[in-house]
Amino acid sequence: MLWTLLIGGIAGWLAGKIMRGEGFGVIVDILVGVVGGWLGGWLFGKLGIHMGNGLIGSLIVALIGSVILIWLVHMIKGKN
Repeated sequence: MLWTLLIGGIAGWLAGKIMRGEGFGVIVDILVGVVGGWLGGWLFGKLGIHMGNGLIGSLIVALIGSVILIWLVHMIKGKN
């Protein structure tokens, strides 16, 4: 659970920086990272891509999932 929060927090923070230059706040960044990690894991699984079980692979998957999640939120809100 601690690793999930740590990886989620880092991924959410990085995704916030990549997508709009600033995050949503610590708690929301962690939530975005955790949900993004789940989304990335699901998406990579559907595509048959395996990044490994290590810290770097998990972080990459969570980051990509978080970026996709933020992008979807921006599309729904009408922000490009």
